[in-house]
Amino acid sequence: MKYRLKNPFTAALFCVGLLALAACDKPADDAATATEPAKSLAAASDAPAGAYTLDKSHASLIFRVSHLGYSNYTGRFTGFDATLGFDPKNPAAMTFSGTVDPKSLTLDNPPAGFVNDLLGAMWLDAEKYPVMTFTSTRVEPTGDYSADVTGDFTMHGVTKPLTLAVTFNGGYAGHPYDPNARIGFSAHGTLKRSDFGITYGIPEAGSSMGVSDEVELLLESEFSGPAWQSPEAPAAPAP
Repeated sequence: MKYRLKNPFTAALFCVGLLALAACDKPADDAATATEPAKSLAAASDAPAGAYTLDKSHASLIFRVSHLGYSNYTGRFTGFDATLGFDPKNPAAMTFSGTVDPKSLTLDNPPAGFVNDLLGAMWLDAEKYPVMTFTSTRVEPTGDYSADVTGDFTMHGVTKPLTLAVTFNGGYAGHPYDPNARIGFSAHGTLKRSDFGITYGIPEAGSSMGVSDEVELLLESEFSGPAWQSPEAPAAPAP
């Protein structure tokens, strides 16, 4: 399952441009490869199917909003967890569920009291709505190692569908120094905060004076899975 959040950023556009140039340089008979069947995730790793839990030390949840049209203001949440039902031979059958603690909001160099403002009633209202959740409802492969993952996202007491473009970065079944399967994903998506009842500061039509309605989400994650089935016990290190 390629888990690729839909990526409209400059870096993504740059990569698309490079791919387009490369395609133009290929001989015509290379076009036949476009009809080859998609690879399974099993071709990218030997990680087995099963239940996987988030490795929080190798995961991040970042958001960005436009501030006055001058910069993309960036923050993150540090309190989150997730589980994944992984099936490399049938990506469409995979399942994902995650939770986020809004009170774990972290900002770079915030003005005094600003974090509390964002956690207050005009924004996240974290006392009243102490958890955000995402539960997948559909996985649609979009490439050899990518998929659009749609789910029910709940924030600020409102539940709406949200689609993440996810890229599968690979994995392994384990080894002596990491005796569990490990897999990794990158994801990207966008939502409108007004859909969830958070409207304070949205610019008037035709203006950028405020904080954008659109919120960009960027996720990086690694998951730990079934115990490694070692063919033989590793030899003891030499003294």
